[in-house]
Amino acid sequence: MNVTSLLKKLDKYEHLFEEITVPKKIILLQEGEISQRVFFVKQGALRLWANNNGEDVTFRFCFENEAVSSFFGNEPSIFTIEALESSTLIVIEIEDFKKLLEITPEYKDMFIELLTKRLNDYANLFLSRITKSPEQRYIDIMKNNPEILLRVPQHYIATYLGITPVSLSRIRNRVKKIQ
Repeated sequence: MNVTSLLKKLDKYEHLFEEITVPKKIILLQEGEISQRVFFVKQGALRLWANNNGEDVTFRFCFENEAVSSFFGNEPSIFTIEALESSTLIVIEIEDFKKLLEITPEYKDMFIELLTKRLNDYANLFLSRITKSPEQRYIDIMKNNPEILLRVPQHYIATYLGITPVSLSRIRNRVKKIQ
C-alpha cells in the first residue's frame, strides 16, 4: 500500500490524518499501553519488538509504505513500536480509522489485503523460526529483504533472528566465504 496514493484516494478525509516527523529511537507505542493510533510510514523505518525477560525480541521491521499499530481492542499492546531512523509518518487515530473502514469499501478492501499479507508474513516468520537455522534465516533476509541488512543495526537483526550479535557476526563471515 503506497501511503501517497492511499491519501490521494482519501483526500476528502485528509483532515483525519496528521503527518509527523519523529527522531530515531523514539518510542511510538510502549508495550503495555493501549494503542490509540495507526502509523503509515511515509519515510523511514520502524521496529516492532517485545521484552522477553529483559531482552529485546524484534519480530518486524517496517519501511516506507507500510502500516503498523497494535490494532483495535482496548487490550494493552504486547509489543513496542520504535523509530529506527528519523521517520516521517502519517498518523490517524484508531477510532477515525475504524470509521473510514466502515464508510469506504475500497479502503476496507485495501486494509483486508494488507492484513492478509501481514498474516502470511507472520506465518512465514513463525515457520522459519521452527524449521530453519539462523543461518538459513539470514540468507532468506539477504535474498528477500536486503533492505533490512542495509538499514537496520546488526544487534537488531540478531534479535530478529533470535541469536546473539556474536553469532550473527559468525554467520555473516561464513556466508561471505560461500558467496
